[in-house]
Amino acid sequence: MKDPKQKEPIASLWNDSAAAAMSEPELLLYRSNLLGSDLRITNFGGGNTSAKVMMADPLSGEQVEVLWVKGSGGDLGSIKIDGFSTLYMDKLQALKQRYRGLALEDEMVAYLPHCTFNLNPRAASIDTPLHAYIDRKHVDHMHPDSCIAIAACKNSEAITAKVFEGELGWLPWQRPGYDLGLKLEALSKSQPQLKGIILEGHGLFTWGDTAKSCYETTLNIIKRAEEWLAANVKQPVFGGAGTTALAAEERSALAAKLMPILRGKISQDEYKLGHFDDSDAVLEFVCSKDLEPLAALGTSCPDHFLRTKIRPFVIDFDPAKPDFDGLVAGLDERLEAYRADYRAYHERCKHDNSPAVRDANPIIYLIPGVGMLSFAKDKATARIAGEFYVNAINVMRGANGVDTYVGLPEQEAFDIEYWLLEEAKLQRMPKPKSLAGRIALVTGGAGGIGQAVARQLLQEGACVMLTDIDPEALEQAHKDLAKAAGKDSVGSIVANITSEQAVEDVINASALRFGGIDLLISNAGIASSAPLDETTLEIWNRNQDILVTGYFLASRAAFRIMKQQKLGGSMVFVASKNGLVASAGASAYCTAKAAEIHLARCIALEGAPHGIRVNVVNPDAVIRGSRIWDGKWKQERAQSNKIGADDVEDFYRQRSMLKLSVLPEDIAEAVYFLSSDKAGKSTGNILNVDAGNAAAFTR
Repeated sequence: MKDPKQKEPIASLWNDSAAAAMSEPELLLYRSNLLGSDLRITNFGGGNTSAKVMMADPLSGEQVEVLWVKGSGGDLGSIKIDGFSTLYMDKLQALKQRYRGLALEDEMVAYLPHCTFNLNPRAASIDTPLHAYIDRKHVDHMHPDSCIAIAACKNSEAITAKVFEGELGWLPWQRPGYDLGLKLEALSKSQPQLKGIILEGHGLFTWGDTAKSCYETTLNIIKRAEEWLAANVKQPVFGGAGTTALAAEERSALAAKLMPILRGKISQDEYKLGHFDDSDAVLEFVCSKDLEPLAALGTSCPDHFLRTKIRPFVIDFDPAKPDFDGLVAGLDERLEAYRADYRAYHERCKHDNSPAVRDANPIIYLIPGVGMLSFAKDKATARIAGEFYVNAINVMRGANGVDTYVGLPEQEAFDIEYWLLEEAKLQRMPKPKSLAGRIALVTGGAGGIGQAVARQLLQEGACVMLTDIDPEALEQAHKDLAKAAGKDSVGSIVANITSEQAVEDVINASALRFGGIDLLISNAGIASSAPLDETTLEIWNRNQDILVTGYFLASRAAFRIMKQQKLGGSMVFVASKNGLVASAGASAYCTAKAAEIHLARCIALEGAPHGIRVNVVNPDAVIRGSRIWDGKWKQERAQSNKIGADDVEDFYRQRSMLKLSVLPEDIAEAVYFLSSDKAGKSTGNILNVDAGNAAAFTR
């Protein structure tokens, strides 16, 4: 996968006309969004921007200097005006009187809320002093790959002086915090000609007197670093090519085959979701001679390893002699060695008050000739972790091309990863939703019930792969659901589930996009009505193909994946009241629905030893929002019941015991219940959602 934007020079996107009418806070927001829109400038969630603005004090009405700075946990590319913290500069200056030295610098964070301007609820980040004490109006702190490459060189200080000719200062590695803010202040004041500072192993600070000049200085410094690195390469990238990448289709096929197996091995304590990347940058690295020694050095920038762990896991695979079974056979031993090494790292580096060791599984997985997998507790985090490791690859490329790459010392890495302030942030995270980390496949996903089910599962934290035979309807459903739940959580693929190959393609698409399957919602459906003597073989076979064979193929394929993962699973068949109660004039449909129910029972028997539950939801007369009722079925049922087509919904409502209409959302609630751990001790069951039909009572 190529990203054309990465091949283009970084260019200023500043629009003077748009900026002319903006206030200083609005200009800060504008600058931040521009900088955050390009991952070459800073990574997702990384980097900070600030502006010192004169404002009226809400109590005295006097003009006071206020620091506007990106708040804790924000992302520059998507930040809004309420994402910035605001603090009195005079109070931030007064904090210096409270500082008791480097060993106690963390206590300074508790003072930041006391500096808040105008009761702003946005929490200030740990980087606040780094911006406050630089004696310039506008400050950017970015993590561009090119500048981090220079910062991560063995001879970083000398190279900084050579490249920037005195326009940038340099500071040795130090964990971000109050003390580093004071050092930035001292250097910026002692050398007023500086346009910024390189932090060893970390990133770039730049500044300016206006929002525009600060933005353009940031871009110019980054471009200058890029150009110097490109012009001064002294040795083959990553030691040169060590192997050749597999063809694109082979890479995807191997990743789709491996991800459910690997996911099962690392999800025993917490469900993980996966992401696959075989971009040019990744392939160059995983096919290189120096893959293993460079991977072992770990990352440098703290923003990188906080999301990727300090080291990746290199999978033992030779693309010149592909042996998938051998790869899988060696996984358990190598994974346990990685976990043991991680625990030993924690044991070596921990302090008396360090948090307990966290999940010891890798986050980044590098496969020679294939690409990179990343696994995390949700899809967005897995994708972003992969993006951060691509940043790390770019840093290693740049640093090793001109000098020698140096990873962050182990103790320094630990002190950030297990920083008590970071631990406190983790503890404040909201409790995971009930289906967090689960992967659901919904067939018939473009229909009313399918979309309602998908929406319900997404609201509960699952990722959803939709499939449907109607490409236009599926595309619209995908857009609508992605808009509501975020693009990371939704995937779709057009398929006819009566085709064995098409179903395999759906399963592989789900595995490649998310890592596997935990929940199968078999919902694809049709409806037909005809007296027995007018029921053609074509009508009969069409019902059997979609409602029986399609359900069999989908459940068989999902069953295989669930067994591989060894995480259990849940299947829910959306059948019909007609599977229990015969209806005149619908023999083909009723028989197929009855077969669905019995198929579910059969799978429940075989699935139980593997923790795979299979249950059935029986709707009745879901008319509103259902595509089935948009076709001939509505006319046929109206004729069968001797009523007008416009009276169908009221007819079924009045026929029910509760006199209520059954809606797609009602079916979705039932599907969610049976899919979730709330029904963890239920399998082989039938749940009727029909507003009451005595003939359909299960016995």
